[in-house]
Amino acid sequence: MAKHPSAVKRHKQSLKRRARNRHVRSSVKSITKDVRLEIAEGGEKSAELLREAASVIARAGSKGVLHKKTASRKVSRLAKAVHKAQAGK
Repeated sequence: MAKHPSAVKRHKQSLKRRARNRHVRSSVKSITKDVRLEIAEGGEKSAELLREAASVIARAGSKGVLHKKTASRKVSRLAKAVHKAQAGK
């Protein structure tokens, strides 16, 4: 364990950031899973869920939890899946 005061502070900060990042990352996974399940069930709420998912993922990208291009790619793939499912109806 660190003994120097600045190292102790940095360690505490890293633990807080880790907890925050884990929560955001978990939220991204959950909302993505919800959209995918809705698509698989052929539900009507997939477009609405996509809007929510895009917001959550974009926020994660802007906070630096996810890389911006990773966030963009995730939104793009979800949108593609939703549009494909709606076109198939």
